[in-house]
Amino acid sequence: MFGLFKKKPLEVVSPMDGSLVALESINDDVFSKKLVGDGVAIIPSSRIVTAPINGVITRIFPTKHAFMITSPNGIEVMVHVGLDTVELNGEGFTCLVKEGESVNQASVILEVDFEFIKSKGKDIITPIIITSNKDIEIEKHKVGTIREGESLLKVKFV
Repeated sequence: MFGLFKKKPLEVVSPMDGSLVALESINDDVFSKKLVGDGVAIIPSSRIVTAPINGVITRIFPTKHAFMITSPNGIEVMVHVGLDTVELNGEGFTCLVKEGESVNQASVILEVDFEFIKSKGKDIITPIIITSNKDIEIEKHKVGTIREGESLLKVKFV
């Protein structure tokens, strides 16, 4: 009875094919020390980056290397493609949506030329971060191979 009004957990799916790794293992203190939030990271094996949740695109960085989606219940998810990719000024990225646009899980957000990014000496590892400061718990799934659209993590309200 008392759980009647409790918010339903948010299922976050993988925005790409690749290898799932712990956020703490990546070579960037901003992400590995969870300074912007908690989450996981993926070493991509496909060019397409999709929406990990249903929601509204609340931010697309001008350099197209990262975007944020906010769910209907207020949870914000950031997908940050690569490390130091802001320095590429958008080269290698094609953005297919606009800020303010509603998207569903699996809507294509970006097409990325990962070979180009690697040729510029940038790491292609892609953090997926829950940036919300709400009272939440994050349940992470095991590391290993993951396919676009498979369950990545679950955000529970406490």
